[in-house]
Amino acid sequence: MAKDKARYFTFLLYPESIPNDWNQRLELMGVPIAISPLHDRDKSNVEGQTYKKAHYHVVYVAKNPVTTDSVRKRIQRALGPRSVSKVQIVAQSMKNMYLYLTHESKDAIAKNKHKYSKHDITLLNNFDIDRYITLDVEDKDDMLNDVCDLIDDHNLANMRELRRFLKAHGSEYGIPGIKVVNSVLRAHTGLIRLYFDAVYQERKYGRGDINKETGEIQD
Repeated sequence: MAKDKARYFTFLLYPESIPNDWNQRLELMGVPIAISPLHDRDKSNVEGQTYKKAHYHVVYVAKNPVTTDSVRKRIQRALGPRSVSKVQIVAQSMKNMYLYLTHESKDAIAKNKHKYSKHDITLLNNFDIDRYITLDVEDKDDMLNDVCDLIDDHNLANMRELRRFLKAHGSEYGIPGIKVVNSVLRAHTGLIRLYFDAVYQERKYGRGDINKETGEIQD
């Protein structure tokens, strides 16, 4: 039976099972890789155990479609025969998988998992999550609505303010990098301009008589 092939994979690494120079060895593989912060605060469901065994989540981008066995063997050649665990194809979305590296994905947030710092993510060989995110029509509509809500809720008056806000807080709202946002907004510049202009007008003329919750003009 033919095995499924893909380009995007994820797997676990445990510190005690990998060599000290494991980062450098992964980099020498020459494929884009993203490595999570060390997950050492994941709560355990095992009685008498507070936290799960510390581990790293890794996202691996193959140059061509390959099998999970192929990825496993390649990692084992680089890091040792007992180095890698749970090699899986990224079945849903790369965006969600990348956010899971720090437990900022929607499912991790819903389960109240410990949040790790995105500044501790390690990127190798020009890994750029924006290159691997594909959005269908519904995803694009949802993102457009989310961005319009951010402009309205946080009084962002122009693209520079939106860009700075997304760089600082985008992951908190489940929004990927600015490249993906730009690709969505490019087809809706007129609508976005209307939102920016509305914020600017309120700033300029000080519309303090508007109820921010209902949008109604107060007496």
